[in-house]
Amino acid sequence: MREASFDVPADTRWGEGLVSVPAGEDVAVDVRLESVHEGILASGTARTRYTGECGRCLIAIDAPVEVEFQELFAYPGREANDFEVQDDHVDLETLVRDAIVLALPFQPVCRPDCPGLDPITGARLADEPDATPRPSVDPRWSALAGWASEPVEGENDSAPHADPDNEG
Repeated sequence: MREASFDVPADTRWGEGLVSVPAGEDVAVDVRLESVHEGILASGTARTRYTGECGRCLIAIDAPVEVEFQELFAYPGREANDFEVQDDHVDLETLVRDAIVLALPFQPVCRPDCPGLDPITGARLADEPDATPRPSVDPRWSALAGWASEPVEGENDSAPHADPDNEG
């Protein structure tokens, strides 16, 4: 068994979408390599930072990400394996990159209670302390807006009420 810790820069941008790990960002890796009958078992953690923009209010965000990984690097043989030992070495780059990219948030937010943007003005609601989002009405449904305020038959106090016990 061997343990190692090292920092390496991401060779390219890792991830797509609103957030990603930029090229050149340091990735700290702590790994434990164990010899097993089928190959070499690599397990450890990787830490780095991702950058991008909030999915609600579109401001820049920068946050840490930490992942744990474990994978068996099989000795070359007849069976096809995703990860193999090559010349008595294991290449952790694909394993670490895939683990980090899968851990990136799909819909990142600057904070969990981010209110987002005002749908009418586009102003960031977090910058205005007493602002509340105004309900936006789709113009296609605006003709129905007044319909809901009309009294429903049977709810008007002046209408006669039917007495279910006295039918007659």
